[in-house]
Amino acid sequence: MNAVRSPMAEVLARNVLPADIFLASAGVHRGDRDPFVDAVLAEDGISLGERHPRSMEELEDAYFDLIITLSPQAHHAALEFTRSMSVDVEYWPMPDPTTITGTREQIMAAYRDVRERLKARIRGRFLPSDAQGRQT
Repeated sequence: MNAVRSPMAEVLARNVLPADIFLASAGVHRGDRDPFVDAVLAEDGISLGERHPRSMEELEDAYFDLIITLSPQAHHAALEFTRSMSVDVEYWPMPDPTTITGTREQIMAAYRDVRERLKARIRGRFLPSDAQGRQT
């Protein structure tokens, strides 16, 4: 739905990667902005800003070097979307925190878990090992 994992990954990557790298997140379907995403990002002093969920069809650029998917449905859609393109598609399975019920703190813990998993994957994939300790 491009409301939780992908937007979170986009803003986390923007926070550590060079500004000249084009980043965009999109989902199979367009969802509604999730306030828990805003809350867990604010804990790290970052924000989605004016960004709102969008679908793959809404992306302005049809050329990518790499597409990273975070859910099985998104992965299958990306593979179908790129079947005639020369683009790498990586699958980083991430839990869906929207399935968690309970207290606000239990729900926040699930969103924090996704945030931390994404930060670790981004650092591990894109940052040299000597720079990882200096990034947040």
